[in-house]
Amino acid sequence: MYTTGTAFLEALQEAGVSYIFANFGSDHPTIIESLTDAAQKNKDLPKVIISPHEFVAMSAAHGYVQATGEPQAVIVHVECGTQNLGGAIHNAFKAKVPVLVFAGASPYTQEGEMLGSRNEFIHWYQDVNDQRGIMRGYSKYDNEIRTGKNVKQLVHRALQISKSEPQGPVYLMGPREAMEEETESVEIDTSLWEPISPSAIPEQDVNDLVSDLLTADNPIVVTSYLGKKEESVDELIKLCENLAIPVLESVPQTMNFPANHPMHCGFQWNEDKQHPILEDADFILAIDSDVPWIPTKNKPSTNAIIYYIDADPLKEDMPLWYIPSKRFYRADSQVALNQINKVIDEETIDESSVSARRKKIETFHMKLKKEIEKAEQLKGGIITPEYLTACVREIVDENTIVLNEGITNYGVVNTHIGASEPGSYFSSGAGSLGWNGGAAIGAKLAHPDKTIISLTGDGSYLFSVPSVVHTMAEQYDTPYLTVIYNNFGWNAPKHSTLGVHPEGIAKNANKFWVNFNPNSELAKIAEAAGNAHAETVEDPDKLKTALKIAIEQVKNGRSAVLDVRISKV
Repeated sequence: MYTTGTAFLEALQEAGVSYIFANFGSDHPTIIESLTDAAQKNKDLPKVIISPHEFVAMSAAHGYVQATGEPQAVIVHVECGTQNLGGAIHNAFKAKVPVLVFAGASPYTQEGEMLGSRNEFIHWYQDVNDQRGIMRGYSKYDNEIRTGKNVKQLVHRALQISKSEPQGPVYLMGPREAMEEETESVEIDTSLWEPISPSAIPEQDVNDLVSDLLTADNPIVVTSYLGKKEESVDELIKLCENLAIPVLESVPQTMNFPANHPMHCGFQWNEDKQHPILEDADFILAIDSDVPWIPTKNKPSTNAIIYYIDADPLKEDMPLWYIPSKRFYRADSQVALNQINKVIDEETIDESSVSARRKKIETFHMKLKKEIEKAEQLKGGIITPEYLTACVREIVDENTIVLNEGITNYGVVNTHIGASEPGSYFSSGAGSLGWNGGAAIGAKLAHPDKTIISLTGDGSYLFSVPSVVHTMAEQYDTPYLTVIYNNFGWNAPKHSTLGVHPEGIAKNANKFWVNFNPNSELAKIAEAAGNAHAETVEDPDKLKTALKIAIEQVKNGRSAVLDVRISKV
């Protein structure tokens, strides 16, 4: 029988979805029937990855999309499974990651009137007034499938919206009766469902921007996720090399500009200090960045000319957000930078001014490099985050993807890993912890030939549901290395408290309510659940050997977790 569920799965296949990260329930009989039927008939459908926790399913889809740019699907169980997506859907929405989420819904008949009518007690408890409302603040689009006659159109429309900038997750739900409905196959011309074409800056405005740029003495580019497209990175490198413009990466989600490039002037997260080049800037191109700076800690001069370019330049889903700028452009970064570069190619450049600036920025870059090297030195026999990251860097090669969920060590990881190749580095791009584990599975599915290294705090490791993550990693042959920066607690709330109350009661009592059980053997969770290589490291003299053994295990097909003990919170 050809059902709405069958058509739904076919639509995902037509749209180029490779994987369905699924947590099935009582609302999915027709999906299960159709998947089994297709398997027996060797019919092509997206591959199912069984995910025993919905948060991990969503994080895995998130990681896959980051690594490929191609939207994937997540299937969850009614409103309970939808809510279990929790912080993972926040991450996907805030990081602008295109994913289609489908949930069933409790049957709407109870006396056997239709195929799929209620036959389990849970169908009454899981019937809620506004299931779609759970997702409404975290998705670009939501709808209910009511019939199989237009289910394919709904799927393709949802994915069209999901893939259009600013990208993001979408949500469809379908009651059992609707999904079980027998229907006829509909042919879809997928070329008619493409996402919105990239936007450009108006031609005259490009000339104005370039005019301001060329007359500036101290221009700077600030970006966070421009590296989602490799072509954008190439255009940015061209611009910065031509005019000797420094680049500052603010809370980077991707590798946006090579860290080893002489025009790279560092990273910023929550550091309580003013960046000198940003402070001196008289022209700022903020491009693809939600938070280019934190005004209470680090901001430009009030006299700086700011141009803001982004797919979502007004941040309409952020109730409080403003960066007063001369111009705001809703434009694609690659298109906009290409426009800027073409105009500059036709302009007469003051080479003496550019040369002087180039020397100044290169000097700053070299000074920064020396400070980084100094910070990596061992101190007092304690493994510092800086030393740990430097040791990890030694096992990173051109075929490695590094994932960063180091929380209070975000900036340390960025600075000391020093990613320089597009697609070699990712963070979650948002604020809900635990992305690291599922994302590593997704990245490995996307690039089976690459080595995946996940760097995480102990808190974010626990948030990732490591038991689920590692049973999936073994089941689906997606081995990767996890390095836990274990300080036995949540350092972030302590930092936040001290940031507001630097001499407060908590500081004087040294009581912050953030410490974890010091006897926990975190790596053994992965060993028990997924047969991972597990080791705890406290001695700095044993760290490099442990890392070498662990990465060899990963390259031989077995996940590894190193629980590295650093200074306690």
